[in-house]
Amino acid sequence: MSRPFSLAYLTIPGTPPTEHVRIAAECGYDCVSLRTIPMGLPEEPNLSLDTDPRLFASVRRALEDSGVRLLDVELIRIREDLAIESFAPPLEKASELGAQNALCSIWSKDKRFYLDGFGRLCDLAARYGIDVILEFVTFAGVADLARAVEVLEATGRPNARLLIDTLHAHRSRVNANDISRVDPRLFGLIHLCDGPGPIPSLDDPSMIGVARAGRLYAGEGGIELAGMIKAMPAVPVSIELPNEDETRARGPSGHARRCLETARAYFAAHGIA
Repeated sequence: MSRPFSLAYLTIPGTPPTEHVRIAAECGYDCVSLRTIPMGLPEEPNLSLDTDPRLFASVRRALEDSGVRLLDVELIRIREDLAIESFAPPLEKASELGAQNALCSIWSKDKRFYLDGFGRLCDLAARYGIDVILEFVTFAGVADLARAVEVLEATGRPNARLLIDTLHAHRSRVNANDISRVDPRLFGLIHLCDGPGPIPSLDDPSMIGVARAGRLYAGEGGIELAGMIKAMPAVPVSIELPNEDETRARGPSGHARRCLETARAYFAAHGIA
């Protein structure tokens, strides 16, 4: 059985969740990944399912009618101004929709603080049968593979897993050998995209700009994707590929379809199951 592919929120950002589910189904995705915990970014819609009963009901209906599964919800951030307990309502609603994963990233530099917060978050998520999937982000507090693995090992929670975002892995100079040395049991999900080969400095506008609006289709950039993917177990793949130009040219549905087509073609060409 081939691994599932999910359509991540950031690939078609701002799309209403019911439309997101419809697009995923029409394009042939198995799952969706929805941002039901808003980050408060400019122009980001509030899709909080725990505060909008009508929205929750419509998303549940869309999932049931389409047969598409909710792979994960995002984004929980470990940050000094955000209380861990505040994530209980969205986690509960995510669980009711069948989600088994919640994505998390760490935006604090205080190690003692974020280790405690991550552990408490995992305990909270466990109440709802949800795994916490930690993503290292090149410009965040926990910014590389080594520190992300350290968090998982130090907190030791059974529902804690690791997410490898291929763009952030490349930009934090993680390679296939680094990934292969990680305990396979720690891996949870992959965020798949390609991107430019050159790695910008942290203060270069393209560091965040490409991550949020300029990622590339698999095989059309300079990231050594095949080695990374083969170094991991066959975990689900969530295609996170925001690209404003492609979305403008193809429309959200056309862009989402092209993401999946190029991913499947890349996997086939490189013998990835």
